[in-house]
Amino acid sequence: ADVVDRRRTVCRLIFIGLTGEQSYRDVVLQAARTLATRYDERVGCIRSWSWGTPDRWKYAVIIDNMMNQELLFEASRLTGDEHYRNIAISHANTTMKNHFRADGSCYHVVDYEPDDGSVIKRITHQGLFDESVWSRGQGWAIYGYTMCYRYTHDPAYLDQARKTVDFWFSQEQMPDDLIPYWDMRDPAIPSAPRDASAAAIIASALYELASYDEEKAELYRKYADKIAHNLESSYQPMPGTAQGFLLLHSTGNYPARDEIDVPINY
Repeated sequence: ADVVDRRRTVCRLIFIGLTGEQSYRDVVLQAARTLATRYDERVGCIRSWSWGTPDRWKYAVIIDNMMNQELLFEASRLTGDEHYRNIAISHANTTMKNHFRADGSCYHVVDYEPDDGSVIKRITHQGLFDESVWSRGQGWAIYGYTMCYRYTHDPAYLDQARKTVDFWFSQEQMPDDLIPYWDMRDPAIPSAPRDASAAAIIASALYELASYDEEKAELYRKYADKIAHNLESSYQPMPGTAQGFLLLHSTGNYPARDEIDVPINY
């Protein structure tokens, strides 16, 4: 339910810009206030999951939550209150420090010691194994740091987005249509499930990233155009089917055998 609620909040951000409707603004600000309560300055991040026993994780932070910082940046823009922006920057900086490998790829989860913010472990909960390349996680990272650059113009965020993009398109097993397998280390490739959601996130990020990087703008748009074309031509359901979803062939949580080769709302 919380995933659906976050997506609805993003939609309301769009509607505010289109309509100026006050009630949408109120919902966004209430959501930002609620999200901010999950921030702990000792860790420097917003806590992602409250479920799980302490032996599993104590203070789990997932790469997915880079997307949520857009809500906080917008709350500061709408109110002039820097509190939300400061939390978003802290979360982005701590995540950039601890979630990424040297090659630019990212883990899914970092577990922190809540008392002092030290890293307990790095894992990939929804990927094949901890050191694998869970595709949607790479998408969250690319989009998240591109978006953070939009609001801050911090070159470190731009560099992180570029580095993860470079890593992503260096994958030898990347399909020709650029719609990735759910995990790029799955030994079942090329028969492994795809993740259209990861492709859509990455295409969106690439279009924006192209506007910030003159040197690689043409390449980024080329990648994004190819992804968008293939999603439209080969991954859309027939009208009136799939309960109104726009894209088929995504993978939610393969290790849990949940949402495999289905439409998903994220």
